[in-house]
Amino acid sequence: MEFSALTDLTQRTFDVAIVGGGPSGSSCAYWLAAAGWDVIVLEKKHLPREKTCGDGLTPRSVRQLADMGLEDALAATGHRYVGLRANGFGQTLEMEWPTTGDFPNYGYCITRFDLDALVAQNAARHGATVCTGAEVIGLSDLGPVADGHGLRSVGSLSVKDKASGIVTTVNARYVVIADGANSRMGRAIGTERNRTWPSGLALRGYFTSPRHDDPFIESYLDIRDAEGNIVPGYGWIFPLGDGRINVGVGLLSTDKRWKGVNTTKLMETFCAYADPSWGITEESSCGPATGGKLPMGLAVGPRTGANVVVTGDAAGTVNPFNGEGISYGYETGRLAAAALAQALIGGGGDALRDYDAELDAAYGDYYRVARVFVRVISDPRVMALCVGAGMRSQWLMEEILRLMSNLFRPEHRGAAEVGYDALEGLTRVLPAGLAEKLLISA
Repeated sequence: MEFSALTDLTQRTFDVAIVGGGPSGSSCAYWLAAAGWDVIVLEKKHLPREKTCGDGLTPRSVRQLADMGLEDALAATGHRYVGLRANGFGQTLEMEWPTTGDFPNYGYCITRFDLDALVAQNAARHGATVCTGAEVIGLSDLGPVADGHGLRSVGSLSVKDKASGIVTTVNARYVVIADGANSRMGRAIGTERNRTWPSGLALRGYFTSPRHDDPFIESYLDIRDAEGNIVPGYGWIFPLGDGRINVGVGLLSTDKRWKGVNTTKLMETFCAYADPSWGITEESSCGPATGGKLPMGLAVGPRTGANVVVTGDAAGTVNPFNGEGISYGYETGRLAAAALAQALIGGGGDALRDYDAELDAAYGDYYRVARVFVRVISDPRVMALCVGAGMRSQWLMEEILRLMSNLFRPEHRGAAEVGYDALEGLTRVLPAGLAEKLLISA
C-alpha cells in the first residue's frame, strides 16, 4: 500500500497531527482513525526503513498488534519463538513465556524495517493520512502554559517534503509528539529528561547464522568488558528466521563509573564470548553495528499540554528492567488516542491530563521498582551475587522473567507489589542500609 503524498494541506485542519510514524505514532493513528477521527502522520523517513532495535517482540507487543488486527500479517512475516534462554555465571536456563489471561505465551522476532511499515500501513488502511519523507522542521504559535506547568501548545506545523524541499503548513486541533528517543520536537515544546534516573545505550548488528530459526531468544546476563569486568547491562541474540540473527548489547548508564564504557568494544567482546554455535564471526556479519540511546522509566516530561501529548520513546517509556520499548510505544499510543478522543468530543485539555494519569497508573509504581533494580545491579558485586544465585533456581528465574517483562497474571497482585516483594528479597543479601538509600533515590 502506498502512503499519501505531502501536498498543500493549508486549507485543511486535521483533528490530530502525529509527529513520527514509529510504534507509538502509528498505534495512536490507527486507534484514532478506526474511530473515525481525521488524523495525519508525519514521518520524516520513507517506510520501510532501517531502525536500530533488538527486533524482539514480547507477548505484550503481540497483544497490541493482535488488537490492531495484525497478528496474521505478523505471523506471515516474523519468526515465532516460545521463550527466553538466559545465560549467566556458568548457568543456562530455558524459560517459556508464561500463560496468562491477558497475553499470549509466545513472541515474534521481526525487523523494524518490516514491522513499522506494517503498522503504519494498517493505520492508513483505516483512514489515517500517512505521509513519509515528511520532516517537521518547526512548530508555530507556541503559547505559554496556562496553568504554569505542562507543555507549550502548538498552533501549526511546518513540514518539509524531503524529496522536493517544499515546505507545507499543517494545521491540527491536537498534536502528538512521537518522534523517538531524541525527540527534537519534544524539546521544542518543553520536554526534559530527568538525568538522575537511569538511561540505556544499545548497539546491535545482524549476522547470518545456522541457528536463525531457534525457538528461543537468548540473553547473557553477565556481559564483560575487554578486561573481564562485569558491566551493568546485558547481551542478546534474537533469531529472525530469515537466515539472520540480531546480536546486541545494552548498557545501563546509572552513574559515572559507566559513562566511559566503549559500547563498540563491549559489542566486540560479547560477540567473541557468545556461544560459538551461533556462528557470530566477522565473515558472518551483515554490516557494521548501529546504536542509540534509551530514555527509560518515564524519565521524560512533562507529557501533556493544552493540546499536546507525548508518547513512546519521546516520553521515555522504555522498560528499565529489560530495555523493551516497542510494546510501551503501542500501549502509550493507544492510551493517548483514548485521551485525544475525549478531548475532541469536548473534554479539551482536561482530558489530556487523564492521559498522564493513565500512564502513572499503568507504569508509575512498576517503573519506580525498575529504577531501584537498575541501581542495585549497577554494583558488579551485588549483580554477581544476586544473578548468580538466581540462575541456580528455575522457578525463581521464571518469576523474575515475569517481573522483568511485566507479564502478571490477573489473579495475582499488581506489578508494584510483586516487584517490591522481589526487591525486599534482594535486601536480604545487600549491605545494610543500601536498599533503603536506593528506594529513596528512586
